Amino acid sequence: MSKHSSLYEIEVNKANGQPATLEEYRGKVLLVVNVASQCGFTKQYEGLEALYKQYRSSGLEILAFPSNDFGAQEPGTMEEIQEFCKVNYGVTFPLFEKLRTVGPKQHPLYSWLTNQSESAREVQWNFEKFLVSREGQVLARFESKVAPEDEELVSAIQKAL
Repeated sequence: MSKHSSLYEIEVNKANGQPATLEEYRGKVLLVVNVASQCGFTKQYEGLEALYKQYRSSGLEILAFPSNDFGAQEPGTMEEIQEFCKVNYGVTFPLFEKLRTVGPKQHPLYSWLTNQSESAREVQWNFEKFLVSREGQVLARFESKVAPEDEELVSAIQKAL
């Protein structure tokens, strides 16, 4: 269980290693995604970028957290991950430092997200998505197989905005 009462007080590291909190995203609708460069779902970066371009001006932020927890599908350094995302998918949404999404060393962000969602189970695989309201509440959770362009996800984002 997370010791944090608010998503915005959780400490994370930006892709460059600089410590931060999610406070700068207060008032935005967030789609938090654990990502990996060598996964069958990696092509979802393309759809995530399309969502970001379409809805960013309305207040959507996509926050990507690389994780090597599932099948060791994110073995690279942060520099390699950033280069991969930029070159292959033109990613412009924020990438953060690699973290643990499951297990005894689970990052507090994922402890908070999983405990605040309707199904308080651990993340099952790469590219699981958490939709968070402007007020910092988990609105919905989408399995990896739900693509960014899926009507269920797009509709939930539009409703949240």
